[in-house]
Amino acid sequence: MFDIAPTELMVVALVALVVIGPKDLPKAMRIVGLWVGKARGVARQFRSGFDTMVREAELAEMEKKWAEENARIMREHPSEPAAVHPIDAPSPPPPGHVALVHDAEPTVPDATPAPVMVERPELREAPGDHPPAADGKAPS
Repeated sequence: MFDIAPTELMVVALVALVVIGPKDLPKAMRIVGLWVGKARGVARQFRSGFDTMVREAELAEMEKKWAEENARIMREHPSEPAAVHPIDAPSPPPPGHVALVHDAEPTVPDATPAPVMVERPELREAPGDHPPAADGKAPS
């Protein structure tokens, strides 16, 4: 877009040094830097707003396409009440049945089932085994 060669930049710097003078050149460069920063900020804000408008337009277009596709699918496959075959129907639990964690079905489809809770095993001494003594030595 703007093509500034290094020699052109040197000519501009030399003219600025002669016209402004070495005493006021740092102040002028600071002011130019502030204006360039403000211009970049405005350009960034404009680009961000433009990108947001384009993104919103694309989303609206995609939603319109999805709605059309959904309407087409619904026309081709009208919903019918799902008939449950007696074999597929869940049977009621027997009387006195206690529901356990592993009996529960996950609420999210295709989710991994919840972990099964197991009671902590009870450790018993085998006949003839004796617990070690308090000092750590086996009884004799």
